[in-house]
Amino acid sequence: MTLTPPKTTVFPNPPPLVRIKGSHRAMGQQMGEAIAPQIHHSIENAKQLIDGTYSVLELDWDGATIQARKYLPFAQERYAKYVDEMMGIAEGAGADFDDLMVLTSMEAVTMDALHLTKCTSFAVNGDRTADGHVLVAHNEDWLPEDESDVCVIHATPDDEPPFLAMTYGGLLPNIGFNAAGIAQCCDSVYPSDPRIGIPRVVVSRAVLGARTPADAIRHMLVTHRAAGYNHLLAHESGELYNVEVSARRFAILYGHEGCVAHTNHYIDPAMQLVESEPDELIHTRVRYFRALRLLQQTEQHTVKSLQAIQRDHVNFPSSICNHTDEESDPFDREKTINSIVMDLTSRTMHISWGNPCVSPYHTFHLDA
Repeated sequence: MTLTPPKTTVFPNPPPLVRIKGSHRAMGQQMGEAIAPQIHHSIENAKQLIDGTYSVLELDWDGATIQARKYLPFAQERYAKYVDEMMGIAEGAGADFDDLMVLTSMEAVTMDALHLTKCTSFAVNGDRTADGHVLVAHNEDWLPEDESDVCVIHATPDDEPPFLAMTYGGLLPNIGFNAAGIAQCCDSVYPSDPRIGIPRVVVSRAVLGARTPADAIRHMLVTHRAAGYNHLLAHESGELYNVEVSARRFAILYGHEGCVAHTNHYIDPAMQLVESEPDELIHTRVRYFRALRLLQQTEQHTVKSLQAIQRDHVNFPSSICNHTDEESDPFDREKTINSIVMDLTSRTMHISWGNPCVSPYHTFHLDA
């Protein structure tokens, strides 16, 4: 379905590519130095969001900082090296580490009241592609104010496989793939059992350091996690999973027919028992079934066929290619701020900055 969406920003150029290498602290510092303006911009955006929604959240920035600090000891105990990355980012950008901790813990400190519910992920393995490649796709939906802060990180850690990933502002990179053939997409879900623990962004950053699918899943299910995402996990061998996670439960769903899809609700019946306010999550189900139908009706996919799905406008504006409803409240103004197709076999990432219906895809390669 094709529409001409109003007021949609076109990004003709690729997002910035930032190359980092070395220790986790050093990589963070390099990232902070390279995108300092974007980091400060994202912090300011977050402060304005918190201030603008006080009547709903009853939370100001000082309160958010106090809450975010509660999550830090859990992250330090299990993932000290990623806390080092965050500290390096703050140092490199000349930013306050407490502010970055709020960004990292935003979903937790707002108790998921933001309900930014429109990301879409899907993947196909070599049985379902024309060239036998494993392809993974993700539309990242978030606040339009952060769209200008998108970048691509090419990282070469001293102690982990090199990876290529997307991020924006001051967040750790987590949606991407590594040289061990592991790819991850993250979709927000809304469990009713959140607790103070390791923030979801830190957990998902750890997945990019995994060398096998089992190692990746172990990170997703780490003890003392604060809550959870759905992690769409793909391996270069063609193994495909949705790993649905809450603070205390999980379900592993396997891609039996060579394809998987996920949006922002739990699919496993046991996980639906701990889903918060499932009746509100209507758009996510429409996108899920639409993506699944489009995946299934093509026998042999290509990068371009997956990109066509990412541009789909059924149920516009809350479609797979999601557009801002200018008249909605601040909790419901998210849009697609980038669209990614990863070719695990050729180690390439094709990314459209902004809505893929109007902005072109650009290709990045993992050098490893």
